[in-house]
Amino acid sequence: MQVEEQVRSILDAILGLEGRASSFEPATPLLGALPELDSMAVIGVLNAIEEHFDFTIGDDEVDGSTFETFGTLAEFVRAKLQ
Repeated sequence: MQVEEQVRSILDAILGLEGRASSFEPATPLLGALPELDSMAVIGVLNAIEEHFDFTIGDDEVDGSTFETFGTLAEFVRAKLQ
C-alpha cells in the first residue's frame, strides 16, 4: 500500500470521514476546509501516523503548513520515512 493510501486510511479512521478521504488528491485542502480536523483531531492524526509508520514526530517538525493540503501531509510522511 502506498503512503498516500495509508494516510487516506488514517484520516478516514481518525476523522470519521466514512470513505471521503479516498477521493483526496494532493491539492485537496485539509486544515480549515474539513470541519472534522480541529486541533484535537490534528493530535489524533499525528499520533495515528506515528503508530502506523513507527516513527516519532517532534513538536518542532509540524506546523500549519503540514496540514495545508493532503499532498503536504503525505509528503511530510514520505520525508519522515526516508
